[in-house]
Amino acid sequence: MLETRKDTDYTVQRKLSKIELMATFSENSAQKEQAASQLTHLDEGGNIHMVDVTDRPETIREAIAHARVRMAAETLRLIEHNQIAKGSVLEVAKIAGIMAAKQTPQIIPLCHPLPMTYIDLQFKLESERGLLFIEGRTRTTYKTGVDVEALTAVTVAALTIYDMCKGVDTTITLEQAYIAQKSGGKSGTVNFNPQD
Repeated sequence: MLETRKDTDYTVQRKLSKIELMATFSENSAQKEQAASQLTHLDEGGNIHMVDVTDRPETIREAIAHARVRMAAETLRLIEHNQIAKGSVLEVAKIAGIMAAKQTPQIIPLCHPLPMTYIDLQFKLESERGLLFIEGRTRTTYKTGVDVEALTAVTVAALTIYDMCKGVDTTITLEQAYIAQKSGGKSGTVNFNPQD
């Protein structure tokens, strides 16, 4: 009698597991469909794809990205006075950021290769707070935006600053990389400023 009860419990459990599995599959399918309707890199079936921009008009697209690097105040002073052993930190970071923006489709799989017409990076140092601010600007006349390129520029510049200074400072932190503004697309001009 005990054996039969165990068998019954096992059968019930298997049936429940099957029902739960089917419910999970159904829920995942619904989630996939919902995501596909919201995310441009997913098709109707929830599979990844590169967005087709063939029929879009070419417009002037611009983006501004910001990033912040936190470090010891003394390290910032060394950067300011060009006393880092590897060389001019900000010049190397600027070149690295520009190069990275141009190579964005090589590292971000679904990005379109864009005819970049302008890339620039600027730096602002606040030694007393131990903060280095990076601003990247990108521009093109094309069918899709340059926001990922701007973000790539500032994050690679920040990473380069880390690499140039890691020998004198083990506390360097890359912080708050984001798109502050983008324009030229169907949404018009979009601004964003995160709370600190």
